[in-house]
Amino acid sequence: MKESSKQVESLKSEVSALMTSPLEGGRKGALTKRISIQGYEGSFHQVAAQLFYGKETQVIACDTFRDVVRVAANKKESDGGVMAIENSIAGSILANYNLLQKSNLQIVGEIYLQIRQNLLVNPGVKLGDIREVHSHTMALQQCYGFLDKYKWKLVETDDTALSAKHIHQHKSKHIAAIASKLAAELYDLDIIAPNIHTLKNNYTRFLVLQREETAAKVDNADKASVNFHTDHSKGSLAKVLMTIADGGINLSKLQSFPIPGSDFKYSFHVDMEFDSAEQFNKVMETIEPLTAGIKIYGVYKRGLWK
Repeated sequence: MKESSKQVESLKSEVSALMTSPLEGGRKGALTKRISIQGYEGSFHQVAAQLFYGKETQVIACDTFRDVVRVAANKKESDGGVMAIENSIAGSILANYNLLQKSNLQIVGEIYLQIRQNLLVNPGVKLGDIREVHSHTMALQQCYGFLDKYKWKLVETDDTALSAKHIHQHKSKHIAAIASKLAAELYDLDIIAPNIHTLKNNYTRFLVLQREETAAKVDNADKASVNFHTDHSKGSLAKVLMTIADGGINLSKLQSFPIPGSDFKYSFHVDMEFDSAEQFNKVMETIEPLTAGIKIYGVYKRGLWK
C-alpha cells in the first residue's frame, strides 16, 4: 500500500529529531547495557558490542540470529541487540535483512570489525603439543593458509568462542582453538599464533539495534537504511536511484528482496550516506511519490573501521 505524504512528513519529523538529539545510552557516561548477540562470550559479536557500548556491556548469548532479534525486541530481556549483516568476503547475510524487516527494531549504529583469527591454547602448551584444532567451519576456512603447514586434525564446532571455552574447561594439552583475542582473555588462554587468517582485509559489518519506542537519539547522523518498493513499471527503479544520486546522496548499499506472494517482484534495501538532515529529508520527500511503499529502518552515524 502506498504511503501518504502525511506519513512521509511524519517520518521526516522523526528523522530530524533523531539527528539533532544526543545519543541516549550511547558510549559515554551510559548505564551498562544488556545486549543480545549471536554466539558465546568471547565471540566477535561481543567484541562489536563492546566497541559500541563499552567494555562493561553485558551480553546475552543467543544460539541463532532469530533469537538475537527476539531478545532484542523484548524490553524485559534486553536493551537491544548487535547483529552481523554482511562480510567483505562472504557478502550479505540475507536472512538477517529479512529478520530486521519483520521486527520492530531500529538501526541506531553500525560497526565495521576486522576479523582477526588467533590460535589459542592453554598456558604452557607448545605448537609441537597440538594434535587437533577446533573452531567454527568458517574460521577454519579463513585460516587454511596457516593450518596447511601442519598435520593437525581440524574439528568443526558451532562457535569460535565456544571452542575456546571448551579447551579451557577441559584443560586440553593437545587441542587448540581458533578464536578472538577477547576469547583468549576471557578463558585465560595463550595466543600461540596471532592473526593466522589468510586474507587480512576481512571485515564484518554489525548493526546496533534497539526497539522503535526506545531507539537511541543519534547526534549528527549521516547514514540511513531505507526499504522501498515501486509499482514495477518500466524505469520505476531507475527513477528512484537517479533521484537519490541527483540529491547528492551516496548509495553505499543496494540489495533486492523478493516480495512474498508476488510474481518475481522485489523490494529494495538501500543504505544512504549524506551530509545533513535537510539533504536526506529532501531526497526522501522527492522519492516518496516514485515508490509504492517506503520505510526507514534507521538513521545513524557511519561506523568506523576497527
